Formats: sequence, C-alpha cells, structure tokens
Amino acid sequence: MQHEREHYVNGEWVEPLESNLIDVFDPSSEEVFTRIAGGGPKDVDRAVAAARAAFPQFSITTRRERMDILQSILTEYDRRQEDIASVLCTELGAPLTIAREWQLASADLRSVIGVLENYQFEELQGTTKIIREPIGVVGLITPWNYPVLQIIMKVAPAIAAGCTMVLKPSEVAPLNAIIWSEIMHAAGVPAGVYNMVQGEGAVVGEAISAHPGIEMVSFTGSTRAGMLIAQSAARTVKRVAQELGGKSANILLPDADFESAVTKGVLGVMRNSGQACSAPTRMFVPADRHDEVKRIAKAAAERLIVGDVHDPKTNIGPVVNRTQFDKIQGFIHAGIQEGADLVTGGLGRPEHLNRGYFVRPTIFANVNNDMTIAREEIFGPVLSILPYRDEEEAIDLANDTIFGLAAYVQSSDLSRARRVAARMRAGTVHINYPAFDRAAPFGGYKQSGNGRENGKWGLEEFLEVKALLGYDAPTA
Repeated sequence: MQHEREHYVNGEWVEPLESNLIDVFDPSSEEVFTRIAGGGPKDVDRAVAAARAAFPQFSITTRRERMDILQSILTEYDRRQEDIASVLCTELGAPLTIAREWQLASADLRSVIGVLENYQFEELQGTTKIIREPIGVVGLITPWNYPVLQIIMKVAPAIAAGCTMVLKPSEVAPLNAIIWSEIMHAAGVPAGVYNMVQGEGAVVGEAISAHPGIEMVSFTGSTRAGMLIAQSAARTVKRVAQELGGKSANILLPDADFESAVTKGVLGVMRNSGQACSAPTRMFVPADRHDEVKRIAKAAAERLIVGDVHDPKTNIGPVVNRTQFDKIQGFIHAGIQEGADLVTGGLGRPEHLNRGYFVRPTIFANVNNDMTIAREEIFGPVLSILPYRDEEEAIDLANDTIFGLAAYVQSSDLSRARRVAARMRAGTVHINYPAFDRAAPFGGYKQSGNGRENGKWGLEEFLEVKALLGYDAPTA
C-alpha cells in the first residue's frame, strides 16, 4: 500500500494541502504501525469542488451506465477482499476468520445493483409527474467498527442515485478505505464522482458537515458525534441521515429454547469484541429462569477464545484502541460498584495476555434498568441480564431507553413473538435470530438516528422528489 499519506480527489491520488499526520495503532500490540494524512478544510474544499464539477454530467447518466459502474466496482472489490481482511486484522483487531466473513460484503453491492435495476424513478400521478433525482454532492462519514461495509452502504447507493461524493473514513481504521479508493480507481469511476479525504472527525467531518457545497450528509457513528454533525449541517439546511448508537433489548419469552437463545444472545454481544451498535446487549429474562440463564451465559462466554487475531481458533480480538479499552473498563467498574452480579469476566485483560487492548468477555446478572450498564452504550463485550415479572413489564423495560436501533425477541410461539416485536420501539426487530436481510431498511428510532440504509430506502436517502405539474391525464 502506497497511499497512506495522500487523499483521493478528482480521479487522482493527491498530496494534502494541509500538512498533518495521524498515527495508526495496531490494537493487538498497542504500537503505531503507520501514519496517514490528516486533511483539513482546504482539502475538503478541493474535494467538494471536484465533486461539484462532476455532478452535472454524472447526474444525467442512465440507469444502465450506473449499473455498469457498480458492476465494475464489484469485480475489483472481489479481487481485493483478502487485502481488506488482512488490514482489518491489523488496524481494527478483527480475528482473520471474522474479517474474511465481513469482506463477503460483495452481497451488499449486488443488492444495490438489484435495487437500481428495478427502481422506479418516475411515476405519473393524475396530471402530475413525480420524479426522483439525485440530491447533489453528498458527504459520507463512516465509522471504524465495520468500516468497509459502512463505506459500501453509503457509496454504492449514492452512485446508484447519480450523486457525486466526498468520503471521510474513520482515522482509527483507515487503511481499508485506502484500498477501497484504489478499487474505485481501478473500476474506472469517472473523475470527481468519488473523492476521499482522510482526517479527524472534528476537523474533516466538521468541514464536510458545514460545507455549503454539500447538499446532504450521511453519517454513521456515536450519538454524541451525530448531534454535532446535525448542528453543523443545520447552518446550511442540508439533509442529514444518521445511524447512531444503540442499546438493544433481547426479550426471551418463557417458552423460548433457553439453551439456544441465551447462547446465541451471548455470541451476538461478543462478536467484533462487542463493537456493534445493534448488538443485543440487554437480555431480558423471566425472573424465575434467571439463575438458569446465568449458568448458560457463563458457559457460553467462557468457551470464547480471546487472543491472536491470526489464529483460526480465536473468537475475540482486542478492542480498537486505548480510549475504547479505558471506556469499557470504566463501565465494568460501574457495574460492580452499582451492585450488579458479576457472573464472569471483569476488569483487566484476560490472564494469558499482557499487552494489547483485550477485554474479558463479561456477563452481569441481576441488573436493573437504572444501572449505568443498562443505560449507556458500552460498545464492548459486556452483556447485562435483566429479570422481568411478566410480558408487559419486559416490553416496558425494553422500550425504556433513549435508543431505538434494534431489538430482539425469542419465542417458540411465532405469533406471540410477532405480537411483542410489533410493540418494540426500534428500527429493526429480530425474531428468533433470523438471517440478515440486505434489502431490509436499517436505521433507528429516537436517539439512534434518522433515515434508513439498505434496499430501496437506502437509495431514496440520496434522492430528491420533484413534481412536474401539467401533464395530460392518462388516456383509458
């Protein structure tokens, strides 16, 4: 890789206009392994100018032309999957087996191509034609926890819509975005359509959010950062689509298969070291089954192997950096101090590891909904088990949160599960741990954000609606 200290603008790798370097750490060793360019407002201005110059022509490309571009990106992406998996092991601390699974995100590209092929951009409504057209230049700000997947979830529908763009990937895990930019170049994406500026969120992200030349911002990240982006964007009244934090409830109804439901729930929390906004981190269980759940959860967590990300037996790698490690340790300490029952795990690294940002898979039981660990998004491998008296209380407790990204319901009675799922105040509700649906809308209620990604809903975030009045009435 040779572009760490450059940005990608107008179809070329370019030197930064504002000189700054950002250290990139390997979370397994806690050591700096490379440095990337840290852009500034001038770099954003240059990228926005390129995107604005490319927009008039790209916005009128045909459906077929945009499908061909996406197909070329897919071909190049498939060729670079192993490269992306390798850098995710180093910059994110993802176990190689999991990193390889993530890079099968080619399915997400195929999904966007399928949506574009069938989407109706025009319809006649009486004597009015309704047209959906590209919103303009868009700013895309992506996170570090599922980095390349989140890039695809924004870049692909933006291209499908006919928008041009400026991407700011996470500076914490940036190398996958450099490979992605190489993929875009190799795929022959027209100059100026896709631009990438590396840098810190407080600098480059702020410049994108406030830029008068950008019509829309799509952001995935923390709720706190999302609030700041919305405030900056408000100054130019641009559209903002946000996928933010979560504290997802997982209700186990009394008729669920507890051995399976608890085990899968634990694994869902621990995957990617707990660094997932939609992880089922609050497990609600019948009070009279609480001790049984503790036993199953403890066994499931203690079977997990934490360690070398290149070992195929490893289930959990380190969390991404010192800041994240310290934050998680603070939450574990709060759980202990506030009287939750520490079932397994706890403070510090696993005993066999003496360096790296490795966190013990941790289970708390006898948690109540007022405890810090039940209220705050921990973003680490920490599960809270909360007892409930009856179904009504379970639903009330599950909805008693500022977040609303995802929820989970487990039951052997599908009609009952669906009835409970319908009452969950969340954007996505998973019934009995189903397979992921790439065409389903993804996004949250409340402080988990606004807007949706995936499927036709993800495409429509990048479209404006225009009404053309005065068309003749349709003939019989």
